[in-house]
Amino acid sequence: MKNLIILIFSLLVYSNTVNSQILEPVKWKTTVEKISDTEYDLISSTTIESGWHLYSQNVPEDGPIPTTFSYKPNSDFEIIGNTSEEEGHTVQDPVFQMKIKFFEDKAEFRQRIKILNQELSVVEGEVEFMACDDEKCLPPDYVDLQFIIKSDNSLGQNENPGILEPVKWTSSVEKISDTEYILVSKATVDDHWHLYSQDVPEDGPIPTTFDYMLGEGAELVGETIEEKGITVDDKVFEMKVKFFENSAEFRQKIKLSNKDLKTVKAEIGFMACDDEKCLAPSYVDLEFDLTKSSVAKSVMTSGVDKNDSNKEGLWTIFLLGLGAGFIALFTPCVFPLIPMTVSFFTKQSKNKAEGIKNAIIYGLSIIVIYVILGTGVVAIFGASAINEFSTSVAFNLIFFVILMIFAISFLGAFEIMLPNSWANKIDRKADKGGYTGIFFMALALAIVSFSCTGPFVGNIIVLSASEGGLAPMIGMFGFSLALALPFALFAAFPGWMNSLPKSGGWLNTVKVVLGFLELAFAFKFLSNADLVSQWHILEREVFIAIWIAIFGAMALYLFGKIQLPHDSPLKHISVGRLLLGLLTLTFTVYLIPGLWGAPLNLISAFPPPLDYSESPYGVGNSRGGAASSTADHGDLPDGGHLLAPHDILAFNDYDKGLAYAKSVGKPVMIDFTGWACVNCRKMEQNVWIEPRILDKLKNDVVLISLYVDDKRKLEDDEVTDSQLKPGKKLKYIGQKWSELQTIKYKTNTQPYYVLMDHDENNLNEPVAYTPDADEYYKWLEDGIGKFE
Repeated sequence: MKNLIILIFSLLVYSNTVNSQILEPVKWKTTVEKISDTEYDLISSTTIESGWHLYSQNVPEDGPIPTTFSYKPNSDFEIIGNTSEEEGHTVQDPVFQMKIKFFEDKAEFRQRIKILNQELSVVEGEVEFMACDDEKCLPPDYVDLQFIIKSDNSLGQNENPGILEPVKWTSSVEKISDTEYILVSKATVDDHWHLYSQDVPEDGPIPTTFDYMLGEGAELVGETIEEKGITVDDKVFEMKVKFFENSAEFRQKIKLSNKDLKTVKAEIGFMACDDEKCLAPSYVDLEFDLTKSSVAKSVMTSGVDKNDSNKEGLWTIFLLGLGAGFIALFTPCVFPLIPMTVSFFTKQSKNKAEGIKNAIIYGLSIIVIYVILGTGVVAIFGASAINEFSTSVAFNLIFFVILMIFAISFLGAFEIMLPNSWANKIDRKADKGGYTGIFFMALALAIVSFSCTGPFVGNIIVLSASEGGLAPMIGMFGFSLALALPFALFAAFPGWMNSLPKSGGWLNTVKVVLGFLELAFAFKFLSNADLVSQWHILEREVFIAIWIAIFGAMALYLFGKIQLPHDSPLKHISVGRLLLGLLTLTFTVYLIPGLWGAPLNLISAFPPPLDYSESPYGVGNSRGGAASSTADHGDLPDGGHLLAPHDILAFNDYDKGLAYAKSVGKPVMIDFTGWACVNCRKMEQNVWIEPRILDKLKNDVVLISLYVDDKRKLEDDEVTDSQLKPGKKLKYIGQKWSELQTIKYKTNTQPYYVLMDHDENNLNEPVAYTPDADEYYKWLEDGIGKFE
């Protein structure tokens, strides 16, 4: 009823204004985007006059008239899914008294279709819509839409419309002084596409990277600075990811000692994605002409990322440091010092106020010492270098060794101590008294307690490496703040000392438990190095088995079944120790099914992924549990492996896979895929798992999976010149397969599936992302049926 009233009111308003002016605040335009040889997107774009808005396709009942699309039925094509629309604005509408979504300025609607007849040239449709401003609504309007399928204009300027290039790069130079310049790399990003930041979490999308070739007489100053961008909680990657839309600018400061240098070259690596697909990593060469520089727009600060989006990450590092500091308080090297130090200040001070003041200065000194440590790390290595270390094989191996040493020390094998001469010198300085003496007392605490605090400090620096910038300093500030607080608080309120538990064997128990945890986390760093290098030394089953052993031993220790060198005699188990033991035992039991393929969602960020394993279906089931696997494949052929978790025989080398297909007389299915390709994983997990499709993939084709983002380097004799980009070398395995796809199939999107015979001729039209299992099965059946 409300809808009818609004419509009548709109007509009355419109009738009063029709003689004075004809209002047409919404203009429509159509284009077509080719997705594959058989799939197209029909794009309906609007421009909306200022002050007006267009309603969504989805509005609540009794709301305004929604935007509605209809397409003229035609046997030459079929509709795929519903018409998609942009995010728009959702507000609490005071007129309709409900939440309503609408669009301002512009809007775009997309409808995917599949071509059944290649002669199809036009698709016709109609859109119904209603436009409103803050005072009035126009009556519903109807516009005829016409989509030209084979118009060159509608397919863009690419010679091969299937090859997408949504990111274009330009370079410029800004001059700061005669010796300092800023290299500006600007990306223009097509609508609906986005470019990822330089800093993305581990296991996320491919980040944007810059490799500057400076030559002699030039050096980089600080890191490449990027704009604020957009940080979202990405539902696909299940992590916070930062990216750029429409445009992005990256600025790198350099300093010259050679004034004759005229140009600087750089290579940019990046990956572009839209809401449905990601392209293979691309590499672009840029040249910066220093002789054509303009005056710098701003002076850059080296080593500091100014983006507000990093604030949340720095808060996380601060809170982790704070938590680590509070835990470190309850270690044998630190806890006994609290009453001793506070007692010293209260007894040596002339009055309570002076004691509190001295204790506060002592606490501030502790903070200064550890923050200086964090600052030193940044100064020595550089903020950007720290971030790069986090994905370095050497970095992960070094910290694996360091954490192993600390863990073994915590377990009681030996004590890690800084040289005694350092502590003696510091003690002599502390005896001088005054503010200088207090500072050196704090430094003495840092040195004496190093055997307990060292592992925490190391872990904070490691964690902060993924953030870079000021993160090590922020982490150290949080850690030292937690250490310093008790001294100031207990000095101010000495009566609180009575509530502290007495030192004893429980402190060593805390230290041992921390040792077990350090031991477990150490293997995460070894796993990182193993994954990046593809050594397959620490595969999923081995990692989980190690954790089961570690936490199982920790449970036995807490129950008193294992005693270590510095433990006191255990006459009984406290309630707290019993509960912690039960919790550890429960966690150990939870890990055991992981050996048989359980996903272990509670710790999914720690062990290697399911497909990085000896046997995808778990220990003792090397053929994935399928009775037909051994019979079908027997001993795996050269270059072949069983693709987890489906037990499909697959090849990652084109030539070896093709040779095997010829030997067994089966057609080839090429799977152009990527490690960071989300829709590839969706196809494998949701479509390939269908029994009839899985049967085809296992028994009727030879699968060749080519990863276009494989960043392993090619052997020296395999490095070749790029045919697409003259002067460029194909240095990585992924570049080789990406260029093959682009040249042969005129597309660069993943996933992309090709069925071909032994002469490398297509058996039918290749397909891209096809979430409809029935449609995908028909495609498989059609192509396999044409194989002779």
